[in-house]
Amino acid sequence: MKLWDKGISPNEALESFTVGKDRELDLFLAPFDVIGSLAHVNMLCKIGLLSQEDYDAIQSELRLIYEEIEKGNFTIEDQIEDVHSQVELILTQKLGDTGKRVHSGRSRNDQVLVDLKLFFVAALKDLVKEIENLFHTLQLQSETYKEVLMPGYTHTQVAMPSSFGLWFGSYAENLIEDLHFFLAAFRVVDQNPLGSAAGYGSSFPLDRRHTTKLLGFSTLSYNVVHAQMGRGKTERSIAFALASLGSTLNKMATDVCLYMSQNFAFVSLPDELTTGSSIMPHKKNPDGFEILRAKSNRLQALPAQLSMITTNLSSGYHRDLQLTKELVLPGIFEAMECLQMANLMIKEIKVNPHLLEKDTYKYIFSVEAVNKYVLEGMSFREAYKKIGKEIQEGSYQDAKSVAHTHEGSIGQLCKQEILEKFQKVRTEFSFKNFESAWEKLLKG
Repeated sequence: MKLWDKGISPNEALESFTVGKDRELDLFLAPFDVIGSLAHVNMLCKIGLLSQEDYDAIQSELRLIYEEIEKGNFTIEDQIEDVHSQVELILTQKLGDTGKRVHSGRSRNDQVLVDLKLFFVAALKDLVKEIENLFHTLQLQSETYKEVLMPGYTHTQVAMPSSFGLWFGSYAENLIEDLHFFLAAFRVVDQNPLGSAAGYGSSFPLDRRHTTKLLGFSTLSYNVVHAQMGRGKTERSIAFALASLGSTLNKMATDVCLYMSQNFAFVSLPDELTTGSSIMPHKKNPDGFEILRAKSNRLQALPAQLSMITTNLSSGYHRDLQLTKELVLPGIFEAMECLQMANLMIKEIKVNPHLLEKDTYKYIFSVEAVNKYVLEGMSFREAYKKIGKEIQEGSYQDAKSVAHTHEGSIGQLCKQEILEKFQKVRTEFSFKNFESAWEKLLKG
């Protein structure tokens, strides 16, 4: 069954080429196709295009389809092109001509748009929750190891004292910036495209504000051409958020891989979170963080890949846009996996409390010595020259202590302020509006 069938069978090779991975990926959209359809038929009944009797029959069957999806029993048959066609086929098989009325006033163009947006809402909710979990783990580790000093680096050279409290805490605060990207993506997603049809509206008196409220959107994409132009742009906004998260996870994974090497020996992982070598019995490899590093790089490539698909497309729908699903949906699943694994491994990291006893770090407190003289009244330039001369002559004695007290320093990590900053962004996601709206549609 094809919604565009006019009695002519397409070339099988062409059909396989154009359908691509749609059947596979559309299974993830299936529950949201049902939710979108429930809102649509409710609106059709409200404006008089569907009788109450037909509406009751269709919504009842749609809820049964949703139950089968939740049980894992829903499939898209080989001869069926996509999830929209499969749902309509089931309705038609159960209800006859009444089932065919579900497509009145909409196109597959706005149908897939609303399916994707509802899927993205659910996916963003899950991603934000996993980001929150990792944020709290990093905050906890920051508190646990706030007194343990470690070397800080500039130019990959030993520079000044840092601490594991600072190191863990820095990634926690980085996640807040990533959360801003996800919030921006959520605001792009939170616009109802349903009713834009093929991209040019409908001669039916559709009530688009009604479906907007039913589905939980805070607003709608008013201009119907604009609504269609959201395909691709919405995916890119999510890709930028995933790439930002990928950047944070990548740097953290790179740090851990470096810090676990014997030359550094800053941190360690329990045996069950490392792998071994086939010929070197002493090896404990940070493979989890290495794969995390690679996968987070793949996330950072998403915006460029999507741009290459969507660049140079004129307004209106193009089949090219179908391929955006093949990038964004796997990207979302991979980001979820990366966050969960990062959280698991960061929880188990142990740090070396005796790092700075090594001669490698004998001059790491030299800036502290300079600052001590400045606080006693010497100019900074003279103090700098004095300590530099002592280092050259070999008379420098390391104090091995720090007294940083300003906001965000070793002595004042500002974890509470960072938590409040995180929570301020977190509360701006209106996921509950969608959840309550979907629950009403599914329960009637």
